[in-house]
Amino acid sequence: MKNIYKTIATISMAVLGLLAVSSCSFDEVIDPNGPSVDGVLANASKGQLNELVVGVESTLRNGIAIETTASGTMARELYLFDADPRNTGDLLGKNGIPLDNNSFYSTSQWSGSYRCIKNANLLIEGASNTDAITSVEQNGYLGFAKTVIAYELIQMVKSYNQARTDTTDPENIGPLENGEAVLAFARGLLDEANGNLNNAGGSFEFGLSSGFDGFDTPSTFAQFNRAVAAMAAVYSGDGGAARTALNASFFNLNGDLSVGPKHIFGLGGGDQSNGLFKVPGENGDQIIVHDSWVNDAEAGDTRVTTKTAVRPNPQSQDDLNGTNETALYESNTSPIDIMRNEELILIYAEASIQAGELGDAQTALDIIRNSAGLPNKDYGGAPTAAQLTSEMLTQRRYSLWAENHRMYDLRRYNLSNTLPIDRDGDQIYNTLPVPLAETN
Repeated sequence: MKNIYKTIATISMAVLGLLAVSSCSFDEVIDPNGPSVDGVLANASKGQLNELVVGVESTLRNGIAIETTASGTMARELYLFDADPRNTGDLLGKNGIPLDNNSFYSTSQWSGSYRCIKNANLLIEGASNTDAITSVEQNGYLGFAKTVIAYELIQMVKSYNQARTDTTDPENIGPLENGEAVLAFARGLLDEANGNLNNAGGSFEFGLSSGFDGFDTPSTFAQFNRAVAAMAAVYSGDGGAARTALNASFFNLNGDLSVGPKHIFGLGGGDQSNGLFKVPGENGDQIIVHDSWVNDAEAGDTRVTTKTAVRPNPQSQDDLNGTNETALYESNTSPIDIMRNEELILIYAEASIQAGELGDAQTALDIIRNSAGLPNKDYGGAPTAAQLTSEMLTQRRYSLWAENHRMYDLRRYNLSNTLPIDRDGDQIYNTLPVPLAETN
């Protein structure tokens, strides 16, 4: 029995008892009955199932800030200048120091993702063992929960390149599996979930936060499911399947790039704030842009000026320097995209390269370039797959800056060794270590 997951299993219902959904945030409620896990798993009421849905969506946000700054630092997208020296030491391999498998950057996302997965497993079991809902209604709960589990497992692959897929029984969880196996499992689970959603009727019996406005019915949530399926397929190198999934998603080649479900945040009891927001111009707690991201950008790329801002004065810490700081979020309650159409267009470009549809890839990449104020790319003739792949990775680098993509993109294309070394003795790491409690 692994310690982290067992701990998560025992506290999940305590977490759930504090949460209920509203139109814009997760607010505190008091449950006078203090329901136990067993009480939810056997003949749960519809109200209890709906509280589980709230808990799943709320815990879906867990660990986002640390996973983003940790992977972003390792991928030389950014530095987190704060009071913890591990952010500029461990994550950059200062003087050859190895990553610590018992540090916040290794445990935060792992425990956060598995808390969400545990809550989703409780929802699946509860919805499968109650007479309070019809079979059609049950499909809605199952489709939602399975989609979230698959999404979380994909995030684990991106950060750790391994995960446990068999976690339904906390006392007998399955082994760690490699990234390829986890992606295959996630793809199968997404297809199961899509089948559930297609048989869930016209509406859910539960509410979702305003972050899922436009994706809060079985048919529209299925579009999100297919978007995640496309992501998983392209990560597995299956461009044809990714293109098929995109056709059933909210992908729109000529649509609004910002459309998509979002994590929402609040400052009320039982809620959490956006941990990636930093006060402009602040010293001592700031996300500093890696200078290479600014210097490597094409002239006129508006993403440099919309996603970051020039500091009043350059900031230095631990022999590291930067002229720009993050400007991604306006406040500590600003939403964070889960997925948006801009990412789907980039997935379409990558899937088209994998499927040999190079003209489609070129069209998609030029749409992204144009949205950033750049002209169509001149390849000196018909572009090759290699040229388009390089351009696709460049556009992902700038469109998805500081969103927990770059480290995995470089790793899966075997390009981590192209990253700059900031200080003599620094190392390049491209995978977070599995927490110590999960390995002994």
